[in-house]
Amino acid sequence: MKKKAVDFCTAVFYKGEIRMGYPVMLNIANQPIVVIGGGKVAERKIHGLLEAKAKITVVAPSATEGIQQLAAAGKLIWRQKTFSPDDIKEAWIVIAATNNRDVNEAVAKAAHPYQLLNIADDPERSNFHVPAVIRRGRLTIAVSTGGASPTVAQQIRRQLAEWYDDDYGRYIDFLYECRQFILQNVNDEKKRKKLLKSIADESFRQRGNWEEEFRRLLQVY
Repeated sequence: MKKKAVDFCTAVFYKGEIRMGYPVMLNIANQPIVVIGGGKVAERKIHGLLEAKAKITVVAPSATEGIQQLAAAGKLIWRQKTFSPDDIKEAWIVIAATNNRDVNEAVAKAAHPYQLLNIADDPERSNFHVPAVIRRGRLTIAVSTGGASPTVAQQIRRQLAEWYDDDYGRYIDFLYECRQFILQNVNDEKKRKKLLKSIADESFRQRGNWEEEFRRLLQVY
């Protein structure tokens, strides 16, 4: 039994070259996205898409109460039907999140090469994965295991969420405002670099009183 387990692990480990993903941040605001499926998995993915202000269409014969409420509130379109290839012809991103492998396979076959495709139960057929995400204002932290273990990705996300709390999100928002001010009002390049470096230092964040500290730095530099 042990030998079989070792042989299996060896076969899996040496199965082939590891495919490395290329992390990007997509601006999907007002972009057409179709989610196939109306269950809990689909609902979870939909909430992330709504945060990014995507234009969402859900295709499913039935849907969770949460998805129905979102549809009733006009936050997405729900097509109460089974999937057909025409449902995704205008989509930029396609997400198959049903518990029916035949339906997910049909979605994969219908998708065009130029479309971004995520199959919830088949990372090998997908050309992108949705990472575990932490959002703190303008700060976004994404964790991915490349489809190996979403559970581990969620564990890491929870650890990072403790380190980077809501206060850190306010700090990132503050940095954005300061950066805009510096770029618009500080012409000296050396002074600009010193200011940007100083406010990004961890010691600056920990001191608190960021506005007062920033005004002081403007006078010092």
